[in-house]
Amino acid sequence: MTPADLVLTPRGIRFRGRSFPCSIGKGGRSTAKREGDGATPVGVHRMVGMLYRADRISAPASWAIPIGPQDLWSDDSKDSRYNQLVTAPYPFSHERLRRADPLYDLVLLTDWNWPNAVPNKGSAIFLHQWRRPGYPTEGCVAFRRDHLRWIAERITPGTRLIIPEV
Repeated sequence: MTPADLVLTPRGIRFRGRSFPCSIGKGGRSTAKREGDGATPVGVHRMVGMLYRADRISAPASWAIPIGPQDLWSDDSKDSRYNQLVTAPYPFSHERLRRADPLYDLVLLTDWNWPNAVPNKGSAIFLHQWRRPGYPTEGCVAFRRDHLRWIAERITPGTRLIIPEV
């Protein structure tokens, strides 16, 4: 591990000498992640993308891509584009990235089950804003808005997110 890694600890995520409180999945940590289990997958995951709502915030990094009104994330394991960014209208089950709430104003994409997704192994493991402190996610890692922004301004493609076993 290096200071440039995001490492989950009992106190939150440790990154670049700082510790940030965070929320993880309501299913806890899992070494056997499955679609819909609400768990955060154990392992070493790399940051592979950054999305943001350009109508709400400025780009936190030069490699960030604006979220468009039709942008979705496929979460249907029967879909050939499972665990991929797709565009509406879309016939398979999906999650809308342009939300009314601020949770996805800034989204850091991990390489969990990506780019060659295994059906039912889980999709959309993101770093995003939390609803409130301690409120669990569906498997993502969530932060206070300003902490997420601070992290996003300092990561690069390939930055590692390390989720150790308990």
